[in-house]
Amino acid sequence: MATTEEKSTDVLGDYSEEMSQNLARMEQLSERLATVMSRKKQVPASLQGPSPELYAKAGTAFMREMMDNPTKIMQTQIDYWGKTLGHYVEAQKKLMAGDLTPPESKVKDDSRFDNEVWQTHPMFNYLKQQYLMNAELVSRAVSDIDGLDPKDKSRLQHFSQQIVDMMSPTNFLGTNPEALARAVETEGKSLVDGLENLVRDLERNNGELVVTLADPDAFKVGENLATTPGKVVFRNRMMELIQYAPTTDQVHATPLIIFPPWINKFYILDLKEKNSLIRWIVDQGFTLFVVSWKNPNAEYADVGMDQYVEEGFLEAIGQVKTIIKQDKVNAVGYCIAGTTLSMTLALLKKRGDDSVNAATFFTTLTDFSDQGEVGVFLNDDFVDGIEEEVQRNGYLDSLYMSRTFSFLRSNDLVYRPAVRNYMLGEAPPAFDLLYWNGDGTNLPRDMAVEYLRGLCQGDKLATDGFPILGETVTLDEVTVPLMAVACETDHIAAWKSSFRGVQKMGSDDKTFVLSESGHIAGIVNPPSKKKYGHYVNGDWSGTPEDWQTAADFHEGTWWMRWGDWLAGRSGDKVKARKPGGGRKTLGDAPGTYVTESPDG
Repeated sequence: MATTEEKSTDVLGDYSEEMSQNLARMEQLSERLATVMSRKKQVPASLQGPSPELYAKAGTAFMREMMDNPTKIMQTQIDYWGKTLGHYVEAQKKLMAGDLTPPESKVKDDSRFDNEVWQTHPMFNYLKQQYLMNAELVSRAVSDIDGLDPKDKSRLQHFSQQIVDMMSPTNFLGTNPEALARAVETEGKSLVDGLENLVRDLERNNGELVVTLADPDAFKVGENLATTPGKVVFRNRMMELIQYAPTTDQVHATPLIIFPPWINKFYILDLKEKNSLIRWIVDQGFTLFVVSWKNPNAEYADVGMDQYVEEGFLEAIGQVKTIIKQDKVNAVGYCIAGTTLSMTLALLKKRGDDSVNAATFFTTLTDFSDQGEVGVFLNDDFVDGIEEEVQRNGYLDSLYMSRTFSFLRSNDLVYRPAVRNYMLGEAPPAFDLLYWNGDGTNLPRDMAVEYLRGLCQGDKLATDGFPILGETVTLDEVTVPLMAVACETDHIAAWKSSFRGVQKMGSDDKTFVLSESGHIAGIVNPPSKKKYGHYVNGDWSGTPEDWQTAADFHEGTWWMRWGDWLAGRSGDKVKARKPGGGRKTLGDAPGTYVTESPDG
């Protein structure tokens, strides 16, 4: 029997030796690909897409529209046919006249088609324009459907757009001129390199296709990421508490604790010295503590919001008070940790405990009445599937959260990187932010269900109250001075929802800042960049839209504004404190939990 290599040589005999070798190598890689795909864990059907009921509702609404208003449906089709036929006729006329320049574009520019060939080559330009016309038709058809619940319509728009984005000609080798040209120039080596990248990604993720966004060998946490000096001063099963070394002779008396989200790792706030919020805070003369959360496995299945509050938030606050010998601390909560900080503050209020002097919330949702873009994944079809998954495994694998957030920005976080890595054969870039983005964490079973059911779906914190450690807490019990920072294009924590939640808090001293950009870039926005500005307005009486209309815009980051606000609530200056306050420390920052796998 002929070997794979012998068969490939027979078929590819007319190619150059290098091309033949590359194509033969691709066949060998295909066998390796088949092997790794056979190990792929089956994703539950309920997590592979929305319930068929959504499409049934859309079909029913469309048929009703066809019966009630056939003219509107036909007009949409006629407009599309007219554009398509007109484009074809123009292209044909030019070709028949020997003119190889494409007809004038009648579609909006799209950055996926920035390569010059899409603009100048008649075939590829035709494909581009026709695809964008088709995309416009789908978008218009979905938008024109009446009679659907607004949430169902929003979901239909999202998932239909996912299909449209997936079908872009840039995503297929035969219709991507840049990938084809690269394959010819390299005599097929770019395709071999791309297939190597694909197989490597599949092998790294047990058959799941997770596109590597950043060079995995370019960074190491503790060496060229998360390098701000400090010590681990406390550790329990939930978290490590890090105290950072002072860089000033004097510091404010009241210490500051940052509670980062446990959906990701804390070093997003300490990527490199030039963009490290942690280092900047220390340089401003604050005694800073940061929580580094444990990455849970099935042994943490019974860990819920109670444990995060008691063994995380309350324990960290108590430890900092003991170490610094101060009665009060200031606290920051980022994303889900901001939501949990609000519960902790309400609980402390009920207990008559004033340990927290002032609080800051970064991109925090506490009012889930409008879930924003991420709400398309918060209906029962997906949440039922997640609940089944965590009941079976004891935790929610980081894959699911990572994939959810990636498909909210699929062109930037899925398809473009896939084209670059797999069709162009390029190595992922050495990009610190994208490296962090791929370093995800699991969620414990009970916590995931409580958060999704009680907060995201039930909106209990903003309405009837959320149960924490035997108490029922509400937003009006958050009464400490506070500042909230939201981000204008945040697709995870929509700023208007963040505003509405803070609006319901009981504090008489609250400040709201709206940063330009998104969930990460709007927060990690150092002064040196001078990139994103921010809005401020002290009037809480109206809607979020009213607030922004009347707000003052300021160039540059909000960091200095927050630093001044925090300094005014942090007491007089005292002699700088060494990490640990005299107790034995447990190791250097960034600690061990941040690099530990869930299995230890």
